[in-house]
Amino acid sequence: MPCIKSATQAEGDEMESKAYLGSSSFEDECMRRLYEFVLSRDVSEEINVEEVALQLNLPVGDTSLALAGLVEMGLLRDRPGWGLVAVAPDEAVSRVLGPLELEIRTRRVQAEETRRRLMSFLPAFDAHLTAGGNRRQVELIDNLADVRVAIAELSAKCRKEILTAQPGGGRKESVLIEAAPRDYETLQRGVKMRILYQHTARSSRGTHSYVQEVTRLGAQVRTLDDQFMRFLIFDRECAMFAVSDDPDSAAFIRDPHVVAFMVEAYERLWLAAEPFSVDSDTQPETTDDLKEAIIRLLTAGMTDAAVARRLGMSVRTCRRHVSEIMTGLGAASRFQAGYLLAVQE
Repeated sequence: MPCIKSATQAEGDEMESKAYLGSSSFEDECMRRLYEFVLSRDVSEEINVEEVALQLNLPVGDTSLALAGLVEMGLLRDRPGWGLVAVAPDEAVSRVLGPLELEIRTRRVQAEETRRRLMSFLPAFDAHLTAGGNRRQVELIDNLADVRVAIAELSAKCRKEILTAQPGGGRKESVLIEAAPRDYETLQRGVKMRILYQHTARSSRGTHSYVQEVTRLGAQVRTLDDQFMRFLIFDRECAMFAVSDDPDSAAFIRDPHVVAFMVEAYERLWLAAEPFSVDSDTQPETTDDLKEAIIRLLTAGMTDAAVARRLGMSVRTCRRHVSEIMTGLGAASRFQAGYLLAVQE
């Protein structure tokens, strides 16, 4: 007994399977109404697409697509002697997603096994290079994707501590999406982490949310008013720092003397920085230190653009801060603002 009578045979022959889980709200509504209709009908009745479309006040084409979508999602199933019958959603989830979830688990196991096998060759590689004195102490990584892979691998191998210096104000959402899961996993393994930002990062909601989570997991975060170099140090054994003339490149450092110098520089920055508090949902956009830094740089002759770049903010934001500072001080010029700040100290 046929379970579907299409408006035309050609229409049924040409209908292709579609990914209804990503369909539009209108398609979802058509499917919901058709599903409810099948639930309410006598299971012995055949489904005539034209008649159903008329009863539901839907176009015949949309009704046909909705019917095919319900079958594809497992919410309708053809049972011999009964035709199409409705299936409980939880049963459909198990039947449709079960194979996919099994495949995902299998691929994850395969990926971990492949990583383990590849990394098992690392001791031999390191021993050969060290014995031959050929290991490069400085290596340039000139591709952003390779830089991210290197950071992920170094984080995964890190045992004790990661020191991070991230200038430039609030971090981009795309960067946080890429970095956050890796950092959370690293902290959960017991690796200590210290992070340096500029004061302007405090006004970024995305950065603030990230700092809340890593702080909860044990990281320490501080901010500085002035600019500093972007770099990371892993277990005080190796480091990476940004290449000044190419934002997509990084230098990978193994030389113990250079790494020790970078650690010392980091410690000096850390001592001068202030804790990034996460006690409240919002952070003051212009702290007293940031105000002083803006005026100090302006009175030194730097342009608004240069000040903004150095403090990790946009030129527009910098100019707004300058205007607010001068208004608050009652200053007629930037030099006068600098003088008034100095008198207040």
